[in-house]
Amino acid sequence: MAEALATVSRVDGIGMISLRADPEQAGPVLSDVMGFAAPEARQITGTGNRQIGWMSPDEFLCLMPKGEVAQVLQALEQGLSQQHALAVDMSDARVIYDVTGPNADDVLAKLSPANLGALGPHELRRSRAAQTAAAFWRIDGGFRIIGFRSSADYLGLLLKNAALPGSYLAPR
Repeated sequence: MAEALATVSRVDGIGMISLRADPEQAGPVLSDVMGFAAPEARQITGTGNRQIGWMSPDEFLCLMPKGEVAQVLQALEQGLSQQHALAVDMSDARVIYDVTGPNADDVLAKLSPANLGALGPHELRRSRAAQTAAAFWRIDGGFRIIGFRSSADYLGLLLKNAALPGSYLAPR
């Protein structure tokens, strides 16, 4: 029997905070709280189990272990109290999947119009997977995908179906 093109795994235990603010003003606070520099446009930065993704000109997505969300949120709110900013716990509003394996790019190419094969090592791309919004970036051995929790089952089934054995995009 043929092997699946990639392994699709739901990732739990990651907390997420959406920060909407002027990056020039909020960047230093964000860097102090997270422990590393905020990313440039269409990038994701981080160390260990903490990351910051650039989502739009005035939005960052902070990722960390779920148990750290309250502490990070409080620190952001305190540090940004004199600025026009909004920090919100989005942990329960998003879902994360990892697609790993030698053909992970084929799996995502079936679902997204984005050229993920050209995605750089620290580049974050917002696009869609079939009919649902998604953000993608490279991880060791594949890609990480974030989508809306309201479409979590749909996104998971899309990814698993796109990884079915024998469903390559081009003849091998």
